[in-house]
Amino acid sequence: MDFALTNDQLALVEAVANITKQFDDAYWLACDREASFPDAFYQAMVDGGWLGIAMPEELGGAGLGISEAALMMQTVAKGGGGISAASSIHINIFGPHAIVVFGNEEQRRAWLPPLIEGKQRCCFGVTEAGAGLDTGRITTRAERTAQGYLVHGSKIWTSTAQKADKIMLLARTTPADQCKRRTDGLSLFYTDLDRRYVEVQEIDKMGRAAVDSNAVFIDALPVPKEHLIGEEGQGFKYLLHSLNPERILIAAEAVGLGQDALRRATAYAGERVVFDRLIGQNQAIQHPLAESWIELHAAELMVREAGWLYDEEKPCGAEANAAKYLAAEAAHLAATRAVTTHGGMGYAREYHVERLLRESMIPKLAPVSAQMILCYLAETVLGLPKSY
Repeated sequence: MDFALTNDQLALVEAVANITKQFDDAYWLACDREASFPDAFYQAMVDGGWLGIAMPEELGGAGLGISEAALMMQTVAKGGGGISAASSIHINIFGPHAIVVFGNEEQRRAWLPPLIEGKQRCCFGVTEAGAGLDTGRITTRAERTAQGYLVHGSKIWTSTAQKADKIMLLARTTPADQCKRRTDGLSLFYTDLDRRYVEVQEIDKMGRAAVDSNAVFIDALPVPKEHLIGEEGQGFKYLLHSLNPERILIAAEAVGLGQDALRRATAYAGERVVFDRLIGQNQAIQHPLAESWIELHAAELMVREAGWLYDEEKPCGAEANAAKYLAAEAAHLAATRAVTTHGGMGYAREYHVERLLRESMIPKLAPVSAQMILCYLAETVLGLPKSY
């Protein structure tokens, strides 16, 4: 594995960075304060053709790997918009993966180009309040009809549902008591988010106000049989194919956010004078920031390895999860240090580091907790017995 970026990858980073430079701190502060979706940024990424970076070329995508997608998302998060900027386009990068791999040709040609072109927006309906990470316990059900299915249930933490017109939806098609394993009998659909049958309630939350999170309530949503992805009952297996790339992308976004926080802290330390000396001369300021550089760099290399393994079609579960763990911890610590480096001004919105600190909690908590990652690594890498 070569750690140096190729000329094409360097050009990618430069092109995406040129887009992020068009949206300054005032833009992202307004999005956060007003809880307004960054439509202008989203459209700029659409116009640049970036939403299809990992989608097949024959359908209008760039056909690049998860390594390039991770570089893009790291650059986006690093550019000042943090997780808000990344989340506005995140679902388009990994969300359609199940369609690419398990959808039929007609589905791919009908569904993917509108997503790539930004003409349609998708949200992800998997998590439920009563199930959390125990996906096999979801209760949303899809009942068969002559035309397809009727879906009843609810989802939570469904990002971008305020804007979305499509939903990737996981629902139970076979009762759990009729399945050998709880994760059997789940089916995956890609269908219209029809507001006649779906109520979307936004969740007032701690950070990333620019990109909505929602509770979604579904009452007899009609889903044509043609909107089933792959085979009935195989939905959980299909989702597993998206888990590693999702973790890699989340990790890359966390690294980018942490790098931006570190940049802001370093700049402030080089300007702020207290007791007739720059605070950046003090080792109590220098050492934590230097530690963050080390931690973020280590996480970035872990992201690179995981992405390379995935693109080479090699096993990468441990590396993808380790990358997510390292990056989330490093980003949160860098954002915390950025606030404390600013002192009292770190608490002021105008310096932006408090926004980054709030957003740094997202990769720590989602889509899987640090504790679950440690359990997974203990079991699959170290060979210890399953603990849950």
